[in-house]
Amino acid sequence: MTEQDDAWLSFADEPIAAIVDEIEAGDPELRALVDSPEKLLAFRTFASIRVGIVLGRLLMDHEVVAYDGTETWVQGLLRSPAHRDEIAAEVRAVAEELSDARLDEALGPDDATRERFRDFARRELG
Repeated sequence: MTEQDDAWLSFADEPIAAIVDEIEAGDPELRALVDSPEKLLAFRTFASIRVGIVLGRLLMDHEVVAYDGTETWVQGLLRSPAHRDEIAAEVRAVAEELSDARLDEALGPDDATRERFRDFARRELG
């Protein structure tokens, strides 16, 4: 396993990513909105960040009981249908924003940039 794989696994195994995965699994239309590998990666990344922000705000806005070993504060907040709906709406918003993005086009440097890099590499390394 490469270092990059390790980084992805640790991110994908996080509790917030599990919430995003659950919402994604429950709404097949989301996958249609993020229809390329690049958009899917961006979707999962930004959805996780934005879900974390919503959860943080909910934590500040609502009193949660002290952890007694049975459920975490996140689980407690997610018991509320209103909170679950708010988080699902945030995930859907990310997918909708990315559906219009042009991530599939020309990722990486253009030809002129590549040529400037080659010239630089020849001067510095050659």
